[in-house]
Amino acid sequence: MYSILIADDEKNIRELLEIILKKEGFEVSLASTGAEAIALCKKKKFDIVLTDIRMPQGDGHVVLKKVKELHPDTIVIMITAYGSLESAIEAMKDGAFDYLSKPFDVEKAKSIIKNALEKRERDLKSRDKELAGEIDRFDNIISRSPEMHKIFSLIPKAASAKSNVLIIGESGTGKELIARAIHRHSNRRDKPFVTINCGGIPENLLESELFGHRKGSFTGALTNKIGLFEAASGGTIFLDEISELPLSLQVKLLRVVQDKVFTPIGGTAEVTVDTRIISATNQNLEHNVIQKKFREDLYYRLNVIQIRIPPLRERKMDIPILAQYFLEKYSREMKKEIREISAYALEKLQNYHFPGNVRELENIIERCVALETTNIILPESLLLASHKMEKQEKELTAIDIPSAGLDLDAFINQVEKNLILKALEKTGGIKKKAAELLNISFRSFRYRLEKHDINLPDEE
Repeated sequence: MYSILIADDEKNIRELLEIILKKEGFEVSLASTGAEAIALCKKKKFDIVLTDIRMPQGDGHVVLKKVKELHPDTIVIMITAYGSLESAIEAMKDGAFDYLSKPFDVEKAKSIIKNALEKRERDLKSRDKELAGEIDRFDNIISRSPEMHKIFSLIPKAASAKSNVLIIGESGTGKELIARAIHRHSNRRDKPFVTINCGGIPENLLESELFGHRKGSFTGALTNKIGLFEAASGGTIFLDEISELPLSLQVKLLRVVQDKVFTPIGGTAEVTVDTRIISATNQNLEHNVIQKKFREDLYYRLNVIQIRIPPLRERKMDIPILAQYFLEKYSREMKKEIREISAYALEKLQNYHFPGNVRELENIIERCVALETTNIILPESLLLASHKMEKQEKELTAIDIPSAGLDLDAFINQVEKNLILKALEKTGGIKKKAAELLNISFRSFRYRLEKHDINLPDEE
């Protein structure tokens, strides 16, 4: 049964339309003001809204705009009693389907409503067919972009090979998802998949994490400990932020890659492992090789099969389907009945740069679901997230160069130092959280602390 909302401040018009439409089998709701109509639309999605152009507490144009924002598929038909078509035509330019003039002909009204519903059904069927043909899915990764489809076709080939894989992509693009998909489709799927962030562990602990240690090899080594390479033997190890691996450990990793052996800290006997390595980076490793920050021989050993994940801003056609996917996910988890994203909210998302990529989109939608009190994601819920980068850009472009000039390096250093201090202030002096706030690795953050002579006590 189709649902129709009639919004008109004249009681006799509301009741007449209600009688006519109920006889036609429609479910009818009534509103006497624009505000009342909008409130009903926030609670429920109607197939058709019939709204008078002139009403108290929000005219028909306000109702039209809000309905299209809340429910883009809802048909809006304007009602006018003032003999002029100007307002009605303007409303049609803004998305109204048609208009009825008072006093209106009953049969004409029925015909307009019938045509509106037929058009709506055609549009929905056409869109569903289009989406069904375009959306691709690989495991729990969905996309509509040709670039991601190429990656989906590459994953099974990479999975069936024994070669090491290097995944390149900005933070938040889903590098670990791709790595897990390769593991799940390989003959190692029943063995461990072990992941480690090479930039998230202090250098003095990283070697022990990767290769293990023997009892008594250093202060605090009270027992033998196996490293992650040994734990992943037979399976796959995922080395995220591989560019952050210190040169001293790159030598040891090269031996594991070449000979499948290593020696734990404090040990004398070699350990042999059969571990496939998938690495990931958000940096240009070739540039790091040129700058002698990354070993060339290790780079070529790791970069046998390369997969580059494009940032979200290069595949904006994925934003609507990803946003809907996360909306349904978090609505289920939070037991909320939020099923839609308003057209204007979606437009804001598609116009956003997404420096944090898919992870940022997921965080935005999760927050919206948590805080939203209606059954739809409204653009107001996205304001802080969608204008964050715009605000930063405006603040940066507002900086002027004095007539006497400035020392660019000194200026940038001071800006960096100020941001580090502000990040530490926000996180209560917790260095790891401050590094995350600035979207840099912990090792890079510690380097900057030393560079700016910022001394803090070691964290427990």
